[in-house]
Amino acid sequence: MQETQALPTRSRPRPPVTRGMPHTQIGVQPHPDLNRELFRRAFALPDVRNEPTRISVPGARALWLDERLPLAHGELILVGREFAHIHPDGSLHVTLDPRRAQEAIEKGWAEPHPIAAHIGVDGMVLLYTPLDETELDVIFGLVVDSYNFITGRSLQPADILMSLQAEQP
Repeated sequence: MQETQALPTRSRPRPPVTRGMPHTQIGVQPHPDLNRELFRRAFALPDVRNEPTRISVPGARALWLDERLPLAHGELILVGREFAHIHPDGSLHVTLDPRRAQEAIEKGWAEPHPIAAHIGVDGMVLLYTPLDETELDVIFGLVVDSYNFITGRSLQPADILMSLQAEQP
């Protein structure tokens, strides 16, 4: 696993989620500005396109990796090049290094996907909808961790945020 910062403990209780498929949160309303910023950051990752999901609920958006990009763990992608997706409520399904996934679960940021153990993808988790700026930063950091794990790259969230700031007039 690449060097990552320890996660803080999430201050909110875990939201209720469905136990079957589709695996979603129950009754969580995203904050529109935070949701927009999550999308802006996630789709600023290099070689990632915003595509309709091919595996999730209607309205979810796939983080689709460019087909020319070599992958370190392409075998963990379930459909095409969709390494993660964002649900309409701002929660996400991602695949992390299993140790990072366990830390995210223990610190209250995620929970295992119900099919993860059945298909042998131990790091597949649901990340909860960010409900404030602090949560957005942690969740985006985990999206970057997933990107790095799947691609073998070693980006930092600050790299993406700096590139986004440089693009603003």
